Amino acid sequence: MSEAKSYLRVKDVPGKYPAFTESSIRWAIFNSATNGFNKVIRKVGRRVLIDEEAFLQWIDSAAA
Repeated sequence: MSEAKSYLRVKDVPGKYPAFTESSIRWAIFNSATNGFNKVIRKVGRRVLIDEEAFLQWIDSAAA
């Protein structure tokens, strides 16, 4: 059995990862087509969720 994925709401990201503000996450979502953040977000209706594992991979790829 695979483990369940962990998703964060946009406003929860700064609480867990203080290096990122809510505004910076919203900017990344708005520009997701050009910055690769589209692999991180999942849309459920109007709600935007952040795949936490993909988010950490995105950070690593941006830092390289």
